[in-house]
Amino acid sequence: MNLAYLPSPSQGVWHLGPLPIRAYALCILAGVFTAVWLTGRRWEAGGGRREDIADVAVWAVPFGVLGGRLYHVITDPELYFTAGKQPIHALFIWDGGLGIPGAVALGAVGAWLGCRRRGIKLADFADAAAPGLVLAQAIGRWGNYFNQELYGRPTHLPWALYIDPAHRPADMPTISLYHPTFLYESLWDLGVMALLLSLDRRHHQRLRRGRLFACYVLAYTTGRAWIEALRIDHANHFLGLRLNDYVSLALFAGALVHLTAGRRPRGSGDAPCPPDDHGRDVRTSIADGPSSRERV
Repeated sequence: MNLAYLPSPSQGVWHLGPLPIRAYALCILAGVFTAVWLTGRRWEAGGGRREDIADVAVWAVPFGVLGGRLYHVITDPELYFTAGKQPIHALFIWDGGLGIPGAVALGAVGAWLGCRRRGIKLADFADAAAPGLVLAQAIGRWGNYFNQELYGRPTHLPWALYIDPAHRPADMPTISLYHPTFLYESLWDLGVMALLLSLDRRHHQRLRRGRLFACYVLAYTTGRAWIEALRIDHANHFLGLRLNDYVSLALFAGALVHLTAGRRPRGSGDAPCPPDDHGRDVRTSIADGPSSRERV
């Protein structure tokens, strides 16, 4: 019998009259607003205009939410489109189910549209947004805590997570304590954010043109690999691995290729880009910044 464990929340939904306030949605929104704030601060510190980030976010966020849901539904269609299931539930985002690879992929499409409107290079925006993006993931994962979902294997560790009977696996009705994989991923994401900020301060001249974003992909997918190994929620498997593992491997390989093949010899310059309203090369100012102390 465990004397120490993490309790699950007593509820994840509160009602204001007929209006349900869901903790899962609040966590997602908190992550989005925090990411926009941090990205805007970094963009402004590099010489850009903070309002650019808000304008790009108007496009990136809805696309990201749609992409995250599509990824979840496409990779786990049997949860919604098999006998006995209710297909309408594929639209119930508040019940959980936002795949981060899909959210980032389609969110990038929205960001590209927003960047075109503002005359911003997508790669420069991606580098500025990478720390905020992984911070949003760290915050959003707490929505899984309130939904009592995406936990790991049973464990007797002192930080085991108590899961209510209604949310336990059907084949483990009497087992109450599980690995809090939502917490593991949240802490890993915070570590990735700290790593990215440190790399940006120390090597911002080299980590340009999407290379800092590539570092985010490398670090995040590395953590996702060992976290996936602990999870026991439903997932499709191929050759013994969860589908998300293959996606992570593909993303890791692509990021590694971009980070290594995209490097230029020392002293080689980049092609010029149009200046901003103040006559500055925005691409250069974002990469270099006024000073290392002003970078966030």
